[in-house]
Amino acid sequence: MSDIKKDKRQKQIDKDSKKRDLNKYTNILVTVIAVGLALYHLYTSRFGTPVALKHRAIHVGVVLILIFILYPFNKSKKLYVKIIDIVLVGLSFYSIYYISSNYMELVWRAGMPTDTDIVVATITLLLVIEGARRVMGNVLPSIAVVFLIYSMYGNLLTGRLAHRGFAFREIMEYMYLTTEGIYGIAVGVSAQYLILFIIFGAFLLKSGVGDFFNDLAIAIAGKSKGGPAQVAVISSGLMGSINGAAVANVVTTGAFTIPLMKRIGYSSEFAGGVEAAASCGGQFLPPVMGAAAFIMAETLGIKYINIVYAAIIPALLYYIAAVTMVYFRASKKNLRGMDADEVPNLKKLLVEKSYLFIPLIILVYFLVNGYTPTYSAFFAIVSTIVVSWFKKETRMTPMKIMEALKIGVLNALGVAIATAVVGIIVGVSTRTGFGSKLAGAIISWSGGNLLLTLFFTMIACIILGLGMPSIPAYILTATMAAPALGELGIQPMVAHFFVFYFAMMANVTPPVALAAFAAAGISGGDINKTGYQAFKMASAGFLIPYMFVLSPALLGLNSTPMGIITVTLTALVGVIALASANEGWFLRKSNILQRIFMLGSALLLIKPGGPTDLLGFAIFAGVIAFQKFFPYNKIEEVTG
Repeated sequence: MSDIKKDKRQKQIDKDSKKRDLNKYTNILVTVIAVGLALYHLYTSRFGTPVALKHRAIHVGVVLILIFILYPFNKSKKLYVKIIDIVLVGLSFYSIYYISSNYMELVWRAGMPTDTDIVVATITLLLVIEGARRVMGNVLPSIAVVFLIYSMYGNLLTGRLAHRGFAFREIMEYMYLTTEGIYGIAVGVSAQYLILFIIFGAFLLKSGVGDFFNDLAIAIAGKSKGGPAQVAVISSGLMGSINGAAVANVVTTGAFTIPLMKRIGYSSEFAGGVEAAASCGGQFLPPVMGAAAFIMAETLGIKYINIVYAAIIPALLYYIAAVTMVYFRASKKNLRGMDADEVPNLKKLLVEKSYLFIPLIILVYFLVNGYTPTYSAFFAIVSTIVVSWFKKETRMTPMKIMEALKIGVLNALGVAIATAVVGIIVGVSTRTGFGSKLAGAIISWSGGNLLLTLFFTMIACIILGLGMPSIPAYILTATMAAPALGELGIQPMVAHFFVFYFAMMANVTPPVALAAFAAAGISGGDINKTGYQAFKMASAGFLIPYMFVLSPALLGLNSTPMGIITVTLTALVGVIALASANEGWFLRKSNILQRIFMLGSALLLIKPGGPTDLLGFAIFAGVIAFQKFFPYNKIEEVTG
């Protein structure tokens, strides 16, 4: 790939490259607005929020104001560009004012909007689409526009996707003056939970927790074979759980881990692939799960902590598979670990810095004891400040606190505007019945066969998730693909976890693997090869969802403790067999036949049950026994 093309694709995922250079006074303005929004959300998290429509309008409106200040209409520096942005900032402010000042009148005349209501609704909808285009590119806004057209002209279609069609006024009212469109559940979760947890992540980084996670990962795995790659997996998992996006996690931890991996002999592409896959997996890992867990809990109407419990075993399986693949690759290439003088003493590190775990412990304590995520996040943020004062080197000064508030809000802009655009798509889908129509189409294509339905749903999730941040990708797939699984009697939580996993896997699925693109930008490797390595490293993520659909015990559902343990052990052998098949190594180099057997073992262990489990275990044990007791010979040399 030419450097020009590579540069272009890198910029697709580099939001900072799209920002305008701010002068001193504009920077102060952005700081005041961002810190003000952060303090507003902290205040409402502790003392209660206004009514939903007002609260969400404030959240989206201020986000739009910041976007139009930070992200120019185009790259031109001409006066008309600045004038356009000033006008859009003013209109964004007016969208907040209109709902806030006319709220009771809007409630009383629900279903009978005035012409002014429709004009303001249309302007706000266009502002949201334009804001998303500036931050995220064309993909998601274009989908929203297509859905809007579909909502008005669906009556011109024939077949399964046809509907009666809706008038322009109906659509605009639905999108702006209800909590079903722009200000729907997705924005509600963004305003209620996501922004707080993204601010929490910024506080953790500012207080030194990010550095502590890196040091802890090095102390645990640094000396082992291929240590830096294992460090990348562990540290990216820890940070990815808190961070709101796989790409942001790559940029945060990859700047440190990728050069370490390259230094001991891993290729640029493999180093980038490890970081991308590990960062993607952070979205599966409790307690925060990249904040998507809150949306799932809200959508399913269950407690957040139930989502956390269900996520634990699959997430650990994913990371065990990643660590195993890294170890097999290091063994195959005889790569060393880090030098002893580069690895901190684990005991000393825990004695000196284990206090930095306290905010996470407080967060988990509050969540486990039934407090709301909003309340828990507030006290976790406050505790981060208090804990940072324990030692001088981590102490958060008033300036650092203000920086963390600002960084948290700026990091949340992409998620917030994405949820607003997704609200348009979800609103149209609900209004037209598109989700149920798509579910019916998937069932029809698969002929009602479970495995085929799972496969088609997986493909739909990956396509819907391409080029999108994690959270909007999950919302879309949950709205459009999950109903297909429900039609076949799969439990709602299982169905949502299935689509959640594959929406996240779109981050490492070529050709539009955003996390891999970001990692390639740091490693200097070829983007396509890095995407392939990330896809390969994350392969367990394509196997695990099938396992928990066929055996919900992996999510802690419908089983006894012994049943959960049994299914977990079976799944563990399956993901290790898959890692061995991918890397061509177990006790020593595997020939092509042994790799095929290992892959067969992994596939047989997808579905729990006597015959398949026994055969899967037998094949797995047979390959290990062959490698242990039979010497490497010429046949293996030829077939390897």
